[in-house]
Amino acid sequence: MKISKAIVAEILKQAQTEAPIESCGYLAGNNNQVHKFFRMKNVDQSPEHYSFDPQEQFKILMEAREKKLDLIAVYHSHPQTPARPSKEDIRLAYDSQISYVIISLINDPPDIKSFKIKGGIVNPEVLEII
Repeated sequence: MKISKAIVAEILKQAQTEAPIESCGYLAGNNNQVHKFFRMKNVDQSPEHYSFDPQEQFKILMEAREKKLDLIAVYHSHPQTPARPSKEDIRLAYDSQISYVIISLINDPPDIKSFKIKGGIVNPEVLEII
């Protein structure tokens, strides 16, 4: 997946601003290249997991479709743990077609990685920052 430095900077800023709560959202684009991010509210307000508001999800899906963009990734932060899927992240990864991007804040600079998760199997994905 390809993502611009500007979008990476924005989702990192969101993660740092919302810490110690996990931040979250969608990445949208075409042909495995991110063109837009959609910041979402973590309705769980938890430092260990996140949940989307279904109404907010639907609104973002409609906006992405209107702009002819596909939702290609879910992103969220790990304020206190590494950039790898937790057991809960793996268990809740229902859509094997999208990527799961995780931003870890435990190191400086923060770490950002992408994964595909299918049937409980985690595969790292190349994340090219352009």
